[in-house]
Amino acid sequence: MIDEHSPLARIIERVPPPAEAVNGRGDWADTERTLGTRLPDDYKRLVETYGRGDFWGALCLCTPFGDDNPVRLETNLVEDFGPLRESWPEEYPYPFFPEPGGLLTWAVTDDSAQVCWLTEGPPESWPVVIWSRDSDYERFDCGVAAFLDGWINGRLSSELLHHETDTAPWFDAAIERDHVYVRLEEPAEGEGEGALLPYAERLRILRDALAPTADRGGYEYNGRRQDHFVVTDTGWQLTYETAYGHQLRVAFPPAESEAARRAVLAAIDRMGCAVQSFGTVHGTSSWGPSPGPSADPSPGPSVG
Repeated sequence: MIDEHSPLARIIERVPPPAEAVNGRGDWADTERTLGTRLPDDYKRLVETYGRGDFWGALCLCTPFGDDNPVRLETNLVEDFGPLRESWPEEYPYPFFPEPGGLLTWAVTDDSAQVCWLTEGPPESWPVVIWSRDSDYERFDCGVAAFLDGWINGRLSSELLHHETDTAPWFDAAIERDHVYVRLEEPAEGEGEGALLPYAERLRILRDALAPTADRGGYEYNGRRQDHFVVTDTGWQLTYETAYGHQLRVAFPPAESEAARRAVLAAIDRMGCAVQSFGTVHGTSSWGPSPGPSADPSPGPSVG
């Protein structure tokens, strides 16, 4: 049972957990025996609630469970960084777990910084230390859940942990996804016959067709745009852009390939765009030419 007034309860209220926590369940007693230390209860509840995945596209939560887990909790910093510390000890002011009071990684950032406990004293009092690959450090005298609660709700700031400040926080479970790029016709110059609607209108139509959606950030530079969003009912992730050609990038669970294909192509038809080609960038889904009016009868080159 989660205390409704706890930091974890506030995180859950702001950031809905996934339906299933990837690598979120296992034998905690065995984990602690293997590590040689107890772990904080708030971390255990966080793992059981969210599992492996990332918060706000910036912080990937490590868990101790799952044979195929690439970010397991048992990372041994002594093995990874001990030789470097011997050469440049001034850049490593903290010991490494399992050294007494050493750093133990419980998350990593999108910039490859280590988010650690400083394992001094009882586990419930372990502070959080962020350690960047440039050997910069930040210390926060609170536990994991209080740290995430403060960061997500804007009461805690960090120079080493960045996020999309203009978007609501989210959590993406570390599930398998196929990635398909849909290359679209390039916008014609001018406003005559064959010209597409303005980019902002095309984006609005796309998101309305797939609604409800939620922002995942974007950018604009020299007239080129890139907009990220997610279909909230399905978790499909999309990027619409002109930054690297006029295209739509779609990520989805492999089992939902046909459903995603139908929905996305119907949305493209409503935008008034024509499909030039499809490319499978990661995964096994191959959409092929659409039988509808939006598709070019020839598949064209794949998009890389």
